[in-house]
Amino acid sequence: MITYKVVLDQRRVKSDGKYSIMFRITSDRVTSNYSSGIAVLKAHWNAETSLINNLCPNYRELNKSLTSKFLKAQKLILQLEEEGCFSFEVFKEQLNGKVQSSPKQQPTLFVAFAEKLISEMREVNRTGNSLVYQTAVNRVIAFCNNKHLRFEDVDYTFIDKFKHHLIKDGMKPNTVGNYLRSIRAIYNKAIKAKLVDRASYPFHEITIKTEKTAKRAISIEDIRSIYKAEYKPNSAKWHARNYFLLSFSLRGASFTDLAYLVNASIENEVLTYRRKKTGTSLTIKLLPLAQELLTSYNRHNTDYLLPIFSNTIEAGSLKSIATTRQWIKTTNKWLRRIAVDCKLNIELTTYVTRHTWATTAKRLGYSNELIAECLGHSYGNKVTNIYLDSFEQYLLDEANSRVVQAIQVT
Repeated sequence: MITYKVVLDQRRVKSDGKYSIMFRITSDRVTSNYSSGIAVLKAHWNAETSLINNLCPNYRELNKSLTSKFLKAQKLILQLEEEGCFSFEVFKEQLNGKVQSSPKQQPTLFVAFAEKLISEMREVNRTGNSLVYQTAVNRVIAFCNNKHLRFEDVDYTFIDKFKHHLIKDGMKPNTVGNYLRSIRAIYNKAIKAKLVDRASYPFHEITIKTEKTAKRAISIEDIRSIYKAEYKPNSAKWHARNYFLLSFSLRGASFTDLAYLVNASIENEVLTYRRKKTGTSLTIKLLPLAQELLTSYNRHNTDYLLPIFSNTIEAGSLKSIATTRQWIKTTNKWLRRIAVDCKLNIELTTYVTRHTWATTAKRLGYSNELIAECLGHSYGNKVTNIYLDSFEQYLLDEANSRVVQAIQVT
């Protein structure tokens, strides 16, 4: 991976007391500096913004020139990366104009920039977001059959045709919306990186529609039937039933969050974890049902509470995400068979528990605000929420206790 930034080279001072502004490029842990042709006094440099500050008499003109030169360097790096021929020698030659240097000959490539973003996300363990971006980029490449797609090609007409292509292929509105939002995010980042002119932004006239998620809650009687169902220990249905009930008893915890639970998450019969989707921290008093389900695994020689990850899988890695997706798929298959066993005319999935917990709490008279906090959501006006205290923990625990007890009543 190649990284680049603008720095003030303070190793050598010129006769007039100024220092050169350099483009510092790192490839395979080797760093090389290239002069921007601009030098300023140390007091005129802002290291945080990598720009010349307003103490310099002609800072506006100098910053304009510096930004233009750095933009040229960024475009050149992306092109050489895409072509697989980057070297410091080639970069220096082309930067100095010895080889193709005009913007038309060195277009900023959409896929190359997107893959750079995806790589950076993976480096900081934002694996989930990187997969979302990667899926969207793969769809774009499949649509246009062109890995050398330029940002200038991704105009209104292109986006509109891509959108209709997805709809024609039977994509649901929310899936189409996810792809378009990912492409839009990539484009916005390119604008901020000054690789694309803001005037070329193609999304002003593109409508990104979403559908309200269908309610997936089941009745108390249905979930009670699942609770009463008995299966041979360690069988596939036994595991699926356990995960379903554990999710319900933990205020509708997602399957992904269950997979990442570790021994250190529990202290004095209280579970504390951070939601993978939002980063929200949740604290839940373990009820007897949850304790019973977790004890049934009683795992040794591993940090994870459930037999989903091996100890060699790193949390947040691509392998952990792929493993979680496969387990969700498999668990949903067995949950559908459990629904048949219990004579339930419903589509039973791992996500049903979250909807069912919320619906049950609502029927028991709890407010939308309290239910939202139990689920790890915000509710109502974001500004107003800043001034509202969170509900006391005992109220959240009480709500969960009543909801879970409702399925245990014979």
